[in-house]
Amino acid sequence: MDWLQPFAVVTGVVAVFLATRQNVWNWPIGLVNVALYAVVFWQSKLYADMGLQVVYFALTLYGWYEWLYGGADKSELPVTRASRALLLRLAMIAIVFAAMLGTVLHRYTDAALPFMDSSLSSASLVAQYLLTKKKLENWIVWIAADICYVGLFVFKSLDQTAGLYALFIVLGVMGYVQWRRTLQPAAVPA
Repeated sequence: MDWLQPFAVVTGVVAVFLATRQNVWNWPIGLVNVALYAVVFWQSKLYADMGLQVVYFALTLYGWYEWLYGGADKSELPVTRASRALLLRLAMIAIVFAAMLGTVLHRYTDAALPFMDSSLSSASLVAQYLLTKKKLENWIVWIAADICYVGLFVFKSLDQTAGLYALFIVLGVMGYVQWRRTLQPAAVPA
């Protein structure tokens, strides 16, 4: 399936670019992207990232709905900041999940890098959740995870995917800047 990774890369770039623009079409394109990457990661024995695609699929459907109807009176969801309490809860959940999943992958599978894979998967779930809620901080989490993912994918010889994640870093910065501009004055802390 030589076509699979390049097509996954293209759909990933388009979906993230549309997300930086707050374009709701990022969600259906994202559904195609996660389906393709589930297969790519399975073939590369990155099982946590493969499983993550299944969760992404569900979160993508949820995000699509939230962006359209998650605002006041079922209106379009605006960009807001995440509270410190929410960020702390999500960090704790991610740490526990990463440790548990990494242990399972290490003991019961032939996963290539079980703890790195599970840690990045956990961080990505946090970022994706924040994205579905249009929280500005999603871009910061994505940028940090994508920096680590570039190294992981180079190590696993997934060069096209490593290039994609390097581009995701640039798109993450663009997304942060674009979304920051759309924050309501009351949503920006003093």
